[in-house]
Parts: sequence; structure tokens; C-alpha cells
Amino acid sequence: MRLPTARPRLLLPLLLAATLAACSRPEPAPEPIRSVKVVTVGTSTYGSAYEFAGEVRPRLESRLGFRVAGKIVQRQAEVGQRVRPGQVLAQLDPQDYRLAADAARAQVAAATTNRDLAAADFKRYATLRDQNFISGAELERRESTLKAAQAQLEQAQAQLTTQSNQAGYTRLVADVSGVITAIEAEPGQVVSSGAPVVRIAQDGPRDVVFAVPEDKVTAIRPGSEVRVRVWANGESVSGKVREIAATADPVTRTYPVKVSLEASVQPPLGATAYVSPQSLSQAGTQVIKLPTSALRQDGRETAVWVLDRSSMTVRSQPIRIATADGNEAVVAGGLEPGTLVVSAGVHVLAPGQKVRIYEERAGSPNGVATQADSASITAAAARPVTTK
Repeated sequence: MRLPTARPRLLLPLLLAATLAACSRPEPAPEPIRSVKVVTVGTSTYGSAYEFAGEVRPRLESRLGFRVAGKIVQRQAEVGQRVRPGQVLAQLDPQDYRLAADAARAQVAAATTNRDLAAADFKRYATLRDQNFISGAELERRESTLKAAQAQLEQAQAQLTTQSNQAGYTRLVADVSGVITAIEAEPGQVVSSGAPVVRIAQDGPRDVVFAVPEDKVTAIRPGSEVRVRVWANGESVSGKVREIAATADPVTRTYPVKVSLEASVQPPLGATAYVSPQSLSQAGTQVIKLPTSALRQDGRETAVWVLDRSSMTVRSQPIRIATADGNEAVVAGGLEPGTLVVSAGVHVLAPGQKVRIYEERAGSPNGVATQADSASITAAAARPVTTK
């Protein structure tokens, strides 16, 4: 009858051992050795060039307006219309100016009558003076009256000319040949003297205007050569820098630059053109380049993983980036030629981590990874991308 009581005593140590075994933590599995792609740092030629978007504009563009104020009653000009000198573009209501001219004409008539009367009096008093019937002082007074009447006549004639001119100014006439690019007033609108009504792009040479940032404008000089590519037809022509703005645009903080084109080159006005200043070109310069996939952000610095071939471990190396060349980054400092840099998988690595080089299997149609020496992978990743 004691056997049943002994059996729980034997099971208790076994349950305690199993519980302790279940509570203990298993040892962590060793971290796997990751495969990475690497490139060997070397120098290659810089292939890109600075290219700025610009706009084709006329060398000279005039904003024409009436020389007198009034209400527009007719506008003959239309946007895109070609005009020639002497062609009427718009018309003001001339009624008030015609009335003013008629009033000036009446003043001329009155002044002419006064002058003729003063001349007759002077002639009669001159005869009396010859006969000693009047004094010389009286004759001088008559002469002064004649001169005053003559001056009033000349003044009235000048006023008549002015009023006649103002009546003619109610017609807005083109003074150059060109193309209408904008209309800034419509019939029925009352405009002041000199207010722009029509904008004309004069025939002749054309410019390409583009904007340059502050850090590049000092490298551009008037007269320097540029290449201009018209986006509409792909035509590439040469030009020269004609003008550089003295101050930056207050909004964009860039400097407008004008490039003159040859007189024979007439791209459409307003067309988009791409300008490549030769003074900013760095094509052919030997630089160190890396694929962008090799870059990572380490705090506030840009860094790459450098592979130690002897221990097959990686370490973080801060670098400085100068610019981009196509899809690659141009390194300004922090790397020496011959260094092995990880070009793929950089975001899953840690300092001192062991890695192995990722390779492609020989004969694999889908490019599956195998093991090979890193020298076979380095050259393809550093080819420059040339921008035309």
C-alpha cells in the first residue's frame, strides 16, 4: 500500500529539472556572413556638363503706347501679327483733340488780324513821322505794338502745330517691323499718356536668356562661348554671352544671363533652349566616382563601407561629395584609388561585420550570385554617364 505514495516523490525532481531547462535561454545563433557587391576605387573621366534651361527672346522688344491720353475706340493689332513701319495698331477717340486744333486755328486767325492791323498802323505812322507830324517816340510805340502782335501770331501758330500733332497722336503707329507679342489694352479702355498698349518684338538677332546660381556666375564672362540646344527641333548652335545681370533676382536669387545667337539663327520666340557654358564644362577631368547605391548617411556625414580584404570585415569611412555625374557621385575627398568599397547592401551592415563578396555564377542565364574575385566587378560600376 506504500507504492503509490513513493511514485510522486520520484516525479517531483524530474518536473523541477524540466522546468529549469525550459526557463534557461538558448544560445543565440551565429550571425550569418552577408554577401556584398564591391567596387575598386579608381579614377575615371568626368562626362557630364552643366546645362541650364533658357528661353528665346528678341534682342529688342518695344512696348508702344499713345503719346496722349484718351479712350481706345479701335484696335487693329493682334497677337502674332507681323507689322511694318507706319502700320496703324490702335486708335483713340480724336474728337477732343480735333476741337482743340480748331480752337488753335481760330487763335491763329485772330493773331493774324491783330498783326495786320498793327502793321498798317506802323506804316501810316511812319509816313507821318517822315512829314514831322509825330514824334519819334510815338513811332517807336507803334513799332513795339507791331512786334508784340507778330509774337502773338507765332505763339498761336506753335499752339496750332502742337494741337494738330496731338490729334495725330490718337493713332498708334508701328515704328519698326516685327511681331506683336502681347496686347495690354482693349477697346473701350481709357489709357493715360505713355501707358503700354502693344508689345512688338523687333526683327533682327535673338537672345537666349537663362538663370545662373550665385556659385557659378563668377565663372561666366561676357564673350565666352556657349552651346545652345533648341528643344523644339534639337538643333545645336553656338553663341556668346552678351550680358550678365549686375544683381541677383530678388525671388530666385539667380543671375539672368543673355546669350546672343548668330543673325542667321532664328529659333521661334519663346521656345525653350538648353545652354551649356563652355567655361563651366569639366568634361574629361579625372575624378573618383562611386555608384549612388554605395552611399549612406552616417549622422550628418556621407559615408561608405570599406572592405578590409585581409579580415573580410567592413568599416565606415566618411567621404565628401562634390557633385553628380549622371547616376554616379563624384567624390571630393576621403577615398584613395585601390580601396574596396561596398556598392550594394550598405544599409544592413555594421562596423566590423564579416562579409563575403557577391559574384555571379558562370553561365547562369538569370545572373544568380556565385563566388569570384572582386576585380571582375569593379570596372562596370564606375563608367561615366555623358550628358549631351
